[in-house]
Amino acid sequence: MNDPASPGEPALRPLSARSVVLSLLLGTHPAELPVRDLVRLVERFDVGGSTVRAALSRMVNAGDLRRTDTGYRLSERLLERQRRQDEAVRPHTRAWDGDWEMVVITATGRGPAERAELRTRLAGLRLAELREGVWLRPANLSRPLPGDLDAVAERCTARPERAAGGLAADLWPLDAWSATARALLAHVDGARRPADRLTAFAAVVRHLLADPVLPPELLPPDWPGAALRDAYTDYQREQAGRIRTDDARTRPAGSPGHS
Repeated sequence: MNDPASPGEPALRPLSARSVVLSLLLGTHPAELPVRDLVRLVERFDVGGSTVRAALSRMVNAGDLRRTDTGYRLSERLLERQRRQDEAVRPHTRAWDGDWEMVVITATGRGPAERAELRTRLAGLRLAELREGVWLRPANLSRPLPGDLDAVAERCTARPERAAGGLAADLWPLDAWSATARALLAHVDGARRPADRLTAFAAVVRHLLADPVLPPELLPPDWPGAALRDAYTDYQREQAGRIRTDDARTRPAGSPGHS
C-alpha cells in the first residue's frame, strides 16, 4: 500500500538557477529558447545573469541541455520528463467499465537498486501496490503498459470482488492528496512575486505527478484535480505570453515578425 502524504501546507522547495531554467524549458513548447531570452527570463526570478550563464554551462556538461545555433534546448532525457509532465497536466483518460489493470512481479534475484527502480517506474505509471509484487489501478487511462515489463512481470485485466471505491481509498491517500492540492491552490492564488509563483507552480507539477487520475466515480466529492490542472495551464499561458511579448519588444526592426 502506498504511504500517505502529509496534508496541509505544501513543502515548497527553493529554486536554484538550474531549477528555474528547467522549470521554464519544461513548460515551453518546443523546449528551446534563445540565450538572450532564457537569461532575461531567469533574471526575473531573482537570479543574476552571471549565475544563469554558469548554470547553463554546467547543465550542458551534465547532459541536461543541448546547445543550438541560437540558444539551448532540453536533452532527450529531459524531453521525456517533459512528456511525463505534460501527461500529468492533461492525462488521457477513457470511460471506465469496471476493469482494473494488474501487474504481478514474477522476476526474482534482483538487487535492491533494481527493485527500487521498478517500484518507481510502476508508481510513475499510476499503479499502486496492493501487496508486495502486486500492482493495480482502474483501467481508465488511454495508454498501454510498456511491453518491456513482460520481462519482469505478468500483466492482466482483473475485476476485484472488493468494492471499487473502498479499494481505491486503501491504495491511494486521496484525502491527503486533496488537502495538499487545496493548499497549493490557495498558495498560488496569493503568490505575487515571479519567483514565488514559479516555486509554487513547480510544487503544483510535482503534486500532479502523484495524482492517481481515478475514474470520477471513485473520487471523493469536490476532487480538486481539475482545478489544479487548470491553474497550471493558465500559468503556462501566462509564461508563454510573456516570452512572445519580450521577443516582440527586443526583435530588431525589419526582422521577421516585427510590426
